[in-house]
Amino acid sequence: MQIRYFDNAATTAVREEVLKEMIPYFGINYGNASAIYRIGREAKRGLDKARLQVANALKVKLHEIYFTSCGSESDNLAIKGVCYAKRNKGNHIITSKIEHHAVLNTCKTLEKQGFRVTYLNVDENGKIDINELINSICEDTILISIMFANNEIGTIEPIEEIGKIAKQHNILFHTDAVQAIGNVKIDAKQLNIDLLSMSGHKFYAPKGVGALYVREGIEFEKLQDGGHQEKDKRAGTENVAEIVGLGKAIELIYQEFDGYNQKLKSLRDYYIEQVENTIPNVKLNGDRVQRLPGNSNFSFIGIDAQELLLKLDEVGICASAGSACSTGDSAPSHVLTAIGLDSKMANSTLRVSFGKTNTKEDVDFLIKTLQELVSNMRK
Repeated sequence: MQIRYFDNAATTAVREEVLKEMIPYFGINYGNASAIYRIGREAKRGLDKARLQVANALKVKLHEIYFTSCGSESDNLAIKGVCYAKRNKGNHIITSKIEHHAVLNTCKTLEKQGFRVTYLNVDENGKIDINELINSICEDTILISIMFANNEIGTIEPIEEIGKIAKQHNILFHTDAVQAIGNVKIDAKQLNIDLLSMSGHKFYAPKGVGALYVREGIEFEKLQDGGHQEKDKRAGTENVAEIVGLGKAIELIYQEFDGYNQKLKSLRDYYIEQVENTIPNVKLNGDRVQRLPGNSNFSFIGIDAQELLLKLDEVGICASAGSACSTGDSAPSHVLTAIGLDSKMANSTLRVSFGKTNTKEDVDFLIKTLQELVSNMRK
């Protein structure tokens, strides 16, 4: 049975070019990057090259990039690290109600430690209200953390406006850009982003490697004790092969940016048009324009999305009912409830996210299958 994969927001397959770049660091260049002998120096050169590739993609300096294990670790290190370093200057954080759980649960932990958190509302498309953000700022505000683009509904937040506001008020601005990397051109300095999180497996690098950008001069505390790796901010022997893979993947995705994103947008728009025109009683969730090029999120009214996913799987179609990180949680998506969907609507929602291997023929097969399944399930 042919597998048709439409869950690229959850993870992507490692590109052949990325794997090829990684392989020497499992064998020939297997040395510890902290060692001074030749194979150690070769490993260190691999790290330095990857750091430069990430820095170039964000238009920042090489030494502003720190490697981590994933986006969640990057979020934790950014938010907790800054808050712990600035706790004597203030204890107030501003975020939104639709953040990834890596941000929301980090904020909940900080609340238990005496920090105050304001969770901004979003409109029916998932965008924050800039005026609410401004009105939430107080003299104790030390950090604003708003995701670049939402992982479930694909809405892109007004990052440039947020960055300007944060800079005007001398508040640090962190963004979880896990979904945005490769799908949005990001100039961190121009956007006044102070800290930015990413995860390699969202843009065809392996799982288990991420990165964090921290603007030069920002103080943040380390969370993990041990050696002096990553400029003494993230202890532990570096995962050289996967870091090399992340560097190669981010370089490739931005080299191919225009063609890649035009393809995703074309497939997305075609899918949305066909679903809305051929399947009754559906609702597109998320902003129709300010949206990730590969994201589509529909509520199929009256349908149990979990049951629909199982039926799709039987014919080789992989999709999602929401964030892969929330699988097993019976509660409705916090993102969908935040944009005003009731539990029945939220539980009828299917996320389809396109990637570089998808074709129009794949999408036609998906649409035809959905037409048949939704019709039969409603009967």
